Amino acid sequence: MRAALEVAGGQNYPPGALYVVATPIGNLADITLRALHVLGLADAIACEDTRHTQALLRAYGIDKSAVQLLSVHQHNEAEAAQSVIDRLRQGQRLAYVSDAGTPAVSDPGARLVAAVRMASLPVIPLPGASSVTAVLSVAGLAQEGTQHGAFIFIGFLPSKSSERAVAVETLVNEARAVVMLEAPHRIEALARALAALGTRAVTIGRELTKQFEEIATVNAEGLPAWLSQDANRLRGEFVLVLHPAQTQAPVGPDSRVLKLLLAQLPLKTAVKLAAEITGEARNTLYELALNLKDG
Repeated sequence: MRAALEVAGGQNYPPGALYVVATPIGNLADITLRALHVLGLADAIACEDTRHTQALLRAYGIDKSAVQLLSVHQHNEAEAAQSVIDRLRQGQRLAYVSDAGTPAVSDPGARLVAAVRMASLPVIPLPGASSVTAVLSVAGLAQEGTQHGAFIFIGFLPSKSSERAVAVETLVNEARAVVMLEAPHRIEALARALAALGTRAVTIGRELTKQFEEIATVNAEGLPAWLSQDANRLRGEFVLVLHPAQTQAPVGPDSRVLKLLLAQLPLKTAVKLAAEITGEARNTLYELALNLKDG
């Protein structure tokens, strides 16, 4: 906490603001100094699970009473938002944390943030741990010529098998990387659904930042077998990156017909007949004919 005070203490932390604080996704060391300072400074902390957050705070030596922890989770988020807004209007500083990672990204917090912003109150992000960026950073996508690192995040696919299959079908030609999350009790079902994508590469991040972290890249069709090779692979939280679909290189006009015609006819006549036979554009064939002549 001393380092947090020295580094972050001199910065501005306006009252009446909601601070959205990222917390570790597994490794307690993955917390920022600014996050520690704000958690200590906050008048109250809204959290997904008060017991979990209390244990987290104690691990860092931050002392908050039970009344300073507000339960704001997916089942009461809309109602609890009004209590948060009331406190902010009184000039209090409130932090919001989910159980792990960055709030409002497949975690509670989105409704709370929306309500606070609708009330014209400031919301300040404190970035930190994220399973999404963690797995993307080690997936090795650049070597595949992706769209400058473009990716989409879709979170959890539908739980119903028919809906999940439809969702996977929409990804067949996706030219961007696709990041998805999955829980241990559904990972086998997701693996079977993704297997329909054949040789498409999938990077699996299991238990990221934790003691038994595992990262591997396999073909989609081999994902069920990879999971079955070790019973431990069915444990923990999963983040998966479906690598981009490989784009086909553009195919140029077939030169065989043009070559045969050029051997017997003047260039312009050969190009005209080749265009009628193949359906290729005359300009394209004319340029190809010139190259063949020069060659």
